[in-house]
Amino acid sequence: MVRQHVNPLSRIHQLARPLPPLIELFADPSLPLHLDIGSARGRFLLAMAPLAPERNHLGLEIRRPLVEAAEDDRRRDGLTNLRFLYGNANVNLPEWLAPLPAGQLELVTLQFPDPWFKLRHRKRRVLQPALLLALAAALAPGRRLFLQSDVEGLITPMRQLVEASGVFELAGPEECGPTVNPLPVATEREAQVLAEGKPVHRSLYRRRAAPLPPLAELERHLDTRLEATGDGTDNRHDAAAD
Repeated sequence: MVRQHVNPLSRIHQLARPLPPLIELFADPSLPLHLDIGSARGRFLLAMAPLAPERNHLGLEIRRPLVEAAEDDRRRDGLTNLRFLYGNANVNLPEWLAPLPAGQLELVTLQFPDPWFKLRHRKRRVLQPALLLALAAALAPGRRLFLQSDVEGLITPMRQLVEASGVFELAGPEECGPTVNPLPVATEREAQVLAEGKPVHRSLYRRRAAPLPPLAELERHLDTRLEATGDGTDNRHDAAAD
């Protein structure tokens, strides 16, 4: 499976496109919500939605053809608790998340995002400080954020950002770890990586009852940490992204 990088900072992906409200998306908009950021072709959510009919499932993907294909499959399967939308998470999600009813966002998954390895490309990574704070504001205490990747150099700064916010606590190894997936469905990338005998790096966090830090403070902390550690400054796998 070849990764198809999309530069989220390109002009077309920076356009503001308001996402539809829940009432326009789901048969029962009052159900708890599972948000999958970077849903790709949608097969993970197409399998999850029938297994968890007590939730609505929303996939957000920046590659429009994948969204259209996933929506075709959703309609074919008659899944009214599932939708796929085209958008840039960092541009579209914060404004959409803000008016959600308190506690409705139950689970956020961010799985195998595009691996922008190099330090100078860190602004292209999906999990940016402003997005994390928007997610944290929408997640009630106890609600979950799940991250996984086959690239340790990518998930490390994601973990650093989440933990630097001070508003999440890490679940124990009995709930989530290299051999323990807290979800009943594997993504296509996950299945491929495991079939090749390679490791998958996972972290499950729960929202703490703690106030959000100022955005500027979190951005400074992350920049200082990344520059000090040099995470992603030179990696041959990122040559095509130059």
